[in-house]
Order: sequence, then structure tokens, then C-alpha cells
Amino acid sequence: MKVLSLTELGKFELQERAIPTPGAGEVLVKIGAAGICGSDIPRAFVNGPYHYPIVLGHEFSGHIVAVGEGVKEDLVGRKTAIFPLIPCNECAFCKERYYAKCTHYSYFGSRQDGGFSEYLSVPEFNLVLLDDDADLREAAMLEPAVVGLHVMRRAHLDLNDSVVIYGMGPIGIMIARWAAIYGAKKVLLVDIDQKKIEFCRALGFTDICDASQTDPVEWVMQQTEGYGADVCIEGSGSSSGFINSLMSCRVFGKVLMLGNPHTDVNIPREIYDKFMRKEAQIMGVFNSIYSQRPHDEWKDAAAAIQSGKLKVSDLITHAVPMEELSALFNLIRDSKVPFCKGMMVM
Repeated sequence: MKVLSLTELGKFELQERAIPTPGAGEVLVKIGAAGICGSDIPRAFVNGPYHYPIVLGHEFSGHIVAVGEGVKEDLVGRKTAIFPLIPCNECAFCKERYYAKCTHYSYFGSRQDGGFSEYLSVPEFNLVLLDDDADLREAAMLEPAVVGLHVMRRAHLDLNDSVVIYGMGPIGIMIARWAAIYGAKKVLLVDIDQKKIEFCRALGFTDICDASQTDPVEWVMQQTEGYGADVCIEGSGSSSGFINSLMSCRVFGKVLMLGNPHTDVNIPREIYDKFMRKEAQIMGVFNSIYSQRPHDEWKDAAAAIQSGKLKVSDLITHAVPMEELSALFNLIRDSKVPFCKGMMVM
């Protein structure tokens, strides 16, 4: 089988490897589609992974083609997406079924080989089984869609709340769509990237602030009759995005920290003081809930995508075979193309 292996910082190699044999409790998945996450770009070109070589890709889907010992044969032929986190099942968080908080986890595509491969052995535990007519490209969008759903559920959005999202990448767009599904009165988007702004306008979003031209805090205040937004979602990971979120949040509102920071995030004293007086909340948001308790966000998001309730196909701007995937990584890194979500398709 073919894999795209990251062998050193910034260097991909197309390699031939043996097709893996699924072990006990595992299935063999023939990959149908695998997305490039924004986190894959610094992993490939800046910070590096945990080890080399590594096959990236944690947003993927495919068909089950074989099963290992202890797994029912009737899974063969089923379509599936994959929960990429592999929990230890021994720590206190795993015992409470908060697997994303596992203290000794592994992860497809960052700590062990992932989805940029023709085949992959996956624990049965990690399967998110899909309908027979599911689109595998859409299914490869499930992981970022679930993150967006988790944000909304952490926000405890009330009907007619106003929401502002700082950062208009794929997850930001899906958060906006989830917010509309959950009954938000107003969904506001903020970014400085002209390509992202144009892309979102083409999708039909109208309440967009170009923060390179307009003060986003003043704009949010104008859009919310001077009160500020009920829910502010910081998806950029920048000091300016976090400060703007604090300043555009209304009294008793909520700020959710989602973006991955690449440098220290600092808050001026006067901003701290103003936010404190609002008695608003700040909360972190990470990953998702993969459990029936209190609810399985992966199954809920998969159902929303498959029913058409949550649209994701229009976010896929680039779909290439494995042979062209390393070139797509370079294009994304160099910002040479208008881009939302790129993926490998088989």
C-alpha cells in the first residue's frame, strides 16, 4: 500500500508499505478521504511531530475491509469515520468517559500513523459508523464539525443569543452554522484575511467584519445595540483576538477560548479590569465528547451531516490524490491559493 510519510521537517515521501493486519479488537479501514487540519501545517513545517517518520492525518473516513479477533464480521463493508484519539482506558478521565481528557492518550496522525494512507488498522472503539449512502468526503469533515458542535454545547447557547466568532477558518464557519441551528439571533464573523472574508461572503454570510479595516469591538457593539455579544468565540489564538473577545462580550456573557496560540497571549490591565466588572465567564474548549454520557457529539454531528442539517461539502476547496498531497501542503503553507479545507481522496 502507499502512504505519505513525513520523514523530517518539511519533507514528505510517498512510500510503499505492507498492508497492516488488524489485531484483536481492531478493524482494517480502506481510507476514502482524509482532510488537512490547520494544525497539520505547523506540525509538518514548523514545530514538527512527536517523532519521525510519521503519517499525518487525523480527519479521515473509509470502508471497513477486514476485522480482527473479537470483532463481528458484519462490520465488513460498512462506511465509517474515525475518532482519532486513542485513550488509555485506565486514567480517572477515561473511567468517567471523558476520553478527550485522557492523561496517557495516543492520537492518529500526530502520535502514531494516521489517515494519509491507503489502509489503517483502527480499534473498533474508534469507529463512527455511517449510513450506507454517506459521502466519505463529507465524513472526513466530521472531526472539525464535532469540534464546532462541542463549542456550541459548552456555550450553552440560549435561543436568540448573539454570537461573534473571531477566526473564519473551517471550524469557525461550522461554528457559525451550528449557532444558526441552535437558534442564535445574530451570528457575527470577524477576520483579517481577505481570502477568508471573500470565501465566507460567497457562502452567503453577510454579517462579517474585516478587522484590518474596521475596529471589531466597535462593530460588534453596533451590531448588538451597544450591549456586546452574548457569546464570543476566540478562534484565532492571538492576543488581539482574545482581547477583542473580552471587549466585545456583554455583561454576564461568555468568552470561549478555542484558538491554538503560537505566542504568549497577554491582557492589558485595563482590559482585565473592564472584563472583571462585566462578571462574564471565560472557558476553554478542547476536542469533543465521545461517549453516550452525557451525549455522543460524534454521532450527533454525523447525523446532522448525513441528514443535510449541517452543510460541509461547500467547505472542501481542494481534493487531490495522495500523489499530489505534498504539493497541496506546500500551497497551503505558502498561502498561494484561496483555501478552506483541503483533503486527500482515494
